[in-house]
Amino acid sequence: MLFTMTYKNVVLHEPMETGAVPHIAKLEKLLQSYSQDAVKLHGVIAKSVKKEEYLLTLTLTIPTGKLHCVGAGAHIRNSLKTAFMELEGQIKKHKEHLRHDHEWKRKRPRPQIPSLVPES
Repeated sequence: MLFTMTYKNVVLHEPMETGAVPHIAKLEKLLQSYSQDAVKLHGVIAKSVKKEEYLLTLTLTIPTGKLHCVGAGAHIRNSLKTAFMELEGQIKKHKEHLRHDHEWKRKRPRPQIPSLVPES
């Protein structure tokens, strides 16, 4: 996986890079079916000028589509966690869609509700 990061108004780069390593490893595990060269992850982290808030934008490009997510938090780690969790959920949904899981759902029979009024 090719990973690039862009920083805007952020002085410390190290917490971002060390915090992203386990999340990237998890994404690589989810994206094993794709070629390593075909998967690109680009992140932009920016510190808000008006608020004490970090905004992380992730864009994942894979051969079957492009996924985009945003994470915001008071600390870099919070924004990392929210953005990567959202991206993992999007990857799982995308893979389910490719497998056509929505077509394979079995219809369940409705449970019969006994009537409250006795029949005469």
